[in-house]
Amino acid sequence: MQRVNLSAVSEFVFVGLSDAPEIRLLLFVLFLLIYLATMTGNITLLVAICTDSHLHSPMYFFLGNLSLLDILCSTITVPKMLGALLLEKKEISFAGCLFQHFFLIAVVGTEIFLLAVMAYDRYVAVCHPLRYLTIVSAKLCAHLATGTWAAGVLNSLLHTSLIFTLSFCGPNKIHQYYCDIPPVLALSCSSTRSRELVILLVAGVLGSSACVVTVVSYIYILLEILSRNSPGMWHKAFSTCGSHLTVVCLFYGTTICTYVRPSFTYSPHRDRVVSMLYGMLTPLLNPIIYSLRNKEVKCALRRVISRVRSAL
Repeated sequence: MQRVNLSAVSEFVFVGLSDAPEIRLLLFVLFLLIYLATMTGNITLLVAICTDSHLHSPMYFFLGNLSLLDILCSTITVPKMLGALLLEKKEISFAGCLFQHFFLIAVVGTEIFLLAVMAYDRYVAVCHPLRYLTIVSAKLCAHLATGTWAAGVLNSLLHTSLIFTLSFCGPNKIHQYYCDIPPVLALSCSSTRSRELVILLVAGVLGSSACVVTVVSYIYILLEILSRNSPGMWHKAFSTCGSHLTVVCLFYGTTICTYVRPSFTYSPHRDRVVSMLYGMLTPLLNPIIYSLRNKEVKCALRRVISRVRSAL
């Protein structure tokens, strides 16, 4: 039998962006503006939550964690993409790809769990308003937040170890603008079937568990609203839960389309569009959704802007 000499891949090359110079410049300006707007919106919201005493409640504590995750999600992927567009530096080392993948999956996983925790928080706020601060205490908030971050990191450790212990000895072109699970798996020259099954199983169990918590919380909220049969209750519940439900649908929909499916359904062009939604647009839209639909946040943002103007 003839032996084949296979060399290990030391770097990967992103080929998910346009090679036309005029399009590259346009995309660079567009994505830079989106990134700056994302950073500005989430940092402003985070500062408002940290500094304004009116927002020192469990709901805004979790919202602050969400803003921090959105900042990290964009920072992990977008600067490298901007460098590829402007400087045509599309290469990333094997170690760099590994770390980018680890931190991205950790952030995405943590956000999935955090949105489920926020759904539980909304359930307690609507269904048990008089006992809200007793049930969702500062200690419980700290434990829930720590648990979501720990679960996200452990989930990412598992995924990263399963993927980056595979053999990469042939093509090294990633059809994406960052190191994600489906395009990296597609480059492996060893069998990925068993590891794909483990990844799908773990992602399915954890993702479905978070979805179940979210769905059950909103079912109880709906039943509580129907049992009271009060027009004012509908308005209060919608103002309390509408923003979170919008974010949940947007984030869960895009992440499930990306990760909870077998690799043979991977489509570079479609997946780039989907990844843009949860990698760039979702972090941009989250602070907008919460600030536009929440009077307390809008008032806090006005106070922060007023203090900044006074300082300047």
